[in-house]
Amino acid sequence: MKHFYFDFIFTTIALIVAAWWGYSHGGMSGLISALSITAILAVMEISLSFDNAVVNASVLKHWDKFWKMIFLTVGILIAVFGMRLVFPIVIVAVTADMGMMDVINLALYNPTEYSAKLMAHHAEISAFGGMFLLLVFLNFLFDDKDVHWFGWLERRLAKFGDVDAMSVFVALAILMISLSWVHEEQTLVVLIAGIWGILVYLGVQVVSGMLEGDLEEAEEALEDGEVATKGNSSANVGSAVMKGGIAGFLYLEVLDASFSFDGVIGAFAITNDVIIIMLGLAIGAMFVRSMTIFLVDKGTLDEFIYLEHGAHYAIGALAVIMLLSMKFHVPEIVTGLIGIAFIGWAVLASIRFKKLEQAGKI
Repeated sequence: MKHFYFDFIFTTIALIVAAWWGYSHGGMSGLISALSITAILAVMEISLSFDNAVVNASVLKHWDKFWKMIFLTVGILIAVFGMRLVFPIVIVAVTADMGMMDVINLALYNPTEYSAKLMAHHAEISAFGGMFLLLVFLNFLFDDKDVHWFGWLERRLAKFGDVDAMSVFVALAILMISLSWVHEEQTLVVLIAGIWGILVYLGVQVVSGMLEGDLEEAEEALEDGEVATKGNSSANVGSAVMKGGIAGFLYLEVLDASFSFDGVIGAFAITNDVIIIMLGLAIGAMFVRSMTIFLVDKGTLDEFIYLEHGAHYAIGALAVIMLLSMKFHVPEIVTGLIGIAFIGWAVLASIRFKKLEQAGKI
């Protein structure tokens, strides 16, 4: 429970603020409504983002304590305030050609109109987030892994990983197909948003690859004695590791952003109150961050061998749902249940595998 102490404190404070906000706008009935909606949004955010926590843990387990702390401090500020509050306001400001303060006033005093303006650009948001998440899933699927969950399928698909840019080709093909689902006047902006989602993913991979190259060169120099002193070599290696941490941090923040789109948009189907939305989603985001650290510290990914697979399949499902939502309404409960179903399935499959392994049948 030590991983979640601060989350419970934060939740208590957030619920107190929600109660005060609801009471000041609607008396006792407003207080009850605000508390219940905040709790619902928190649960929704946790259910939608549990697979995000598992994927985050698969990246974070290789980090040192310093970068884990950065993830839990700066990362939380970006996730809670940046993605759940500031980013939706920026979207409306840019797309509606309004000033930031005008949008903030609109969100606080005319939430219905603010929600309508944000929803009007749902297709572009879905295209960006959908493409980023789809590439996360495809690169995992095409990777030649040591562990296979659906062996008959994954071993065959891993062969496509030998083809350069296969995941990008598939993503672009799906993006082209999805353009037929939107109105003609939206085609260009949706295409641009989808391409930006692909470019952001590739950009993070390029930066990460360059920094990993720096680390390898520094390590080789240390082994071969090509650097003047051992101290300088260690400094170079340390610098490369720190840069690699930055690249990983950027990757996780963009990944979290893609997940948060669905939660933010879905929240407006429950309430138009921006303050309540921010409080509810912030509670969920805090618990997701703590779940990530819990999974790393407890070695859960090693204990449940297929958990990472289940999370990536859930990400693939979410990417498809985001793209489908450009034309069809997909209830948020469906999105959450699909993610939970894949995670639960992966856990049960991992337990079964461990029992068979202990029995000497594998």
